[in-house]
Amino acid sequence: MATLIPVDTRAELTGFLKSRRAKLRPETVGLPQYGERRRVPGLRREELAQLAGVSVTHYTRLEQGHGRNVSGEVLDAVAAALRLSGVEREHLINLVHPPRPVPGPDEPAVRTDLRCLIEGMDHTPAFVHGRHGNILAWNDSAERVLGDLDAQPPRRRVWPCLVFLDRRFRSMISDVSEWDAIARQRVAYMRLSLGRYPQYPDLVTVIESLRSTNADFRRFWAEYQVADWSSVTCHLRHPEAGDLEIAIHVVKPGGEPDQWVVTFTTEPGSPSQKALRRLAGGE
Repeated sequence: MATLIPVDTRAELTGFLKSRRAKLRPETVGLPQYGERRRVPGLRREELAQLAGVSVTHYTRLEQGHGRNVSGEVLDAVAAALRLSGVEREHLINLVHPPRPVPGPDEPAVRTDLRCLIEGMDHTPAFVHGRHGNILAWNDSAERVLGDLDAQPPRRRVWPCLVFLDRRFRSMISDVSEWDAIARQRVAYMRLSLGRYPQYPDLVTVIESLRSTNADFRRFWAEYQVADWSSVTCHLRHPEAGDLEIAIHVVKPGGEPDQWVVTFTTEPGSPSQKALRRLAGGE
């Protein structure tokens, strides 16, 4: 197994800015193009600096990972020039000015009311997702869909590990494009989390483990995509329930900044709903 250099925020900042600069073309951002052959994809550094209204030296130092003394105004100008989304802008700020560690344990315990909530969902697979993708609590229905979670060691009881490393889960998604969408979403969220929680080793451990063992993860990680949790629909071919059309929803509980409730739902009255209820033991 190859030994990988641990993830650090300076390298992340460099890779993130280069990837976003590469996506822009002069003609799409109002800069003149003189017809010369370009040796780099997207904008050059001096073009990005011109667009942001900052000096080339300032932008170059930022892209090289030396951003601790960069003002908020300069970051805002660079973010606007790069046309960053809201979460991409948040990620940029977090990489330049890393958040302070949150007091308390690396992963807070699951609230009692959240445990009661998912355990009361007899027909709906549901689990509580923590800061780093770890599955902290789940109901019986989730285990019937995802397999014996209790048998998984804690370091593998992580949603990204299930997506990338669990053969049973991956075999249930026959549509490659749907699996790609789920996998890319998980990688994009992990990158966002890396900026939000740079001081916690568990997330880096998961990232490095996946980078060292899975080619798909390495490929998606190299894209530098950043995204928050969002819902996605996929088709599962479950070994017991058969074909299921599942919507994976994410619910953010009030007063809980770092844990989410994830549910697998089906269209009311659909064959998928009946099959999922049979699997859950509800009928």
